[in-house]
Amino acid sequence: MAASNEDLSSWDGFTWRRRMERFGENDQALMAVGPEGETEGICHPGELTDEGRQSTYALGQRLRYLYIDQLGFMPSIRSGTEDMYLRTTPIPRALESLQQVFWGMYPPEARTANFARPTIVARSPAEETLFPNESNCHRFRQLARLFAQRAADRWNDSEQMEYLNSVWSKWMPEGSRVAVDSRPRLSGIMDTINATLAHGPGTRLPSEFYDPKAREYCDKIATDEWFAGYKESNEYRKLGIGALVGDVVDRMVSASVDGGWRPTTNSTKNEVDAAVKFALSGCHDTTIAALLHSLGAFDSEKWPPYTSSIAFELFKDVDGRHATKPGDILEELSVPDTESLPPKKKSSSSLMSKLFGGKSSPEHPIPSETARTSVSELPPLRNHYVRIRYNDRPVRIPGCAAKPGNHLPGDDTFCTLEAFKKIADKFTPRNWQAECGQNLDKGMFAEGDDLSGY
Repeated sequence: MAASNEDLSSWDGFTWRRRMERFGENDQALMAVGPEGETEGICHPGELTDEGRQSTYALGQRLRYLYIDQLGFMPSIRSGTEDMYLRTTPIPRALESLQQVFWGMYPPEARTANFARPTIVARSPAEETLFPNESNCHRFRQLARLFAQRAADRWNDSEQMEYLNSVWSKWMPEGSRVAVDSRPRLSGIMDTINATLAHGPGTRLPSEFYDPKAREYCDKIATDEWFAGYKESNEYRKLGIGALVGDVVDRMVSASVDGGWRPTTNSTKNEVDAAVKFALSGCHDTTIAALLHSLGAFDSEKWPPYTSSIAFELFKDVDGRHATKPGDILEELSVPDTESLPPKKKSSSSLMSKLFGGKSSPEHPIPSETARTSVSELPPLRNHYVRIRYNDRPVRIPGCAAKPGNHLPGDDTFCTLEAFKKIADKFTPRNWQAECGQNLDKGMFAEGDDLSGY
């Protein structure tokens, strides 16, 4: 191929089949097989399973039913994705989940023959902020270990841990008790239990691992170990998930102030960028829980289940009648091609779907400046509202619910964009990478302890 004259500047249709090998006795190569002797579709660790593909595809179908069939907010047939923003982490199952959701929302029959290949945005692991990045943020790694040690000190000698040992200790390595910091860690045991529950009898552990009381205690302790820092420490929130929250706020403020958010990743040489109406990000359970805890919107002791979703939605009060008809006069912002549609009642759910938009503008806002500009320096944002939905259920942000002026009259799950931005600004880093190198070895609360959501 290297010596040929073939034009390699365009995509081809090359397809291939992957099969997995494994070590056998004496290190000979053997074909990896499934429990029923399957040789196709065997997964690497970290890849999406068949069950995961089905559940994420079903999520995409629900998005289509809601945003397209019911609301008419997104087009039924697509020739491209100029008004969408697709992003994923470097973890294979996150990309595969994003693909499945998109295919569920826009199956082949909903794409034109000349459908342009969508752009999926990714970052290097060192710059990834779609999940709490312990590996590449030194200070956050320190904080995570400090909170994990606190959880071990709090729970290892508790009645709950004694119960877990009475049920599971016989399956542990010799001389090892079940503990927050055991090997395997308690959170790792929980991961294994949840994975086997999701995949049927062929993967089942001994029945003791599914004891309801043991699973309840395990969930509670693991959630405390991994996520308590987001509730208690502003620095933890800022370094763990604050950069992502800043990105979300940037898009919403750009939609309300600058006529729409236009990422350069969707740019073409000869066209003006379209304003993004819908964004999907393939992320992780730790992303979702970190977001909810950081906004004070997590009222459960249970770890997010598989295929969990969180939606950040932006609404606009189009005529100011909300004092008498709460919730009925909100209309998602739209780019000009949908402005002729009549107002509709809105509700939603998504993987990480955010609705943005506005009238087209030749001026392109600078995201980093928009996201980190204080509310006092921006035009009024009070006629815009933010709602967060976790697994199809609206959640309440305490700082929005506490004051009548911070939410829609009659429904405190609709937070004013102004109030939402003020809460988010408190833990949005100005320079995430630089701040990852600050406050090293200064303890758990170098920047004070304060509750999330205010």
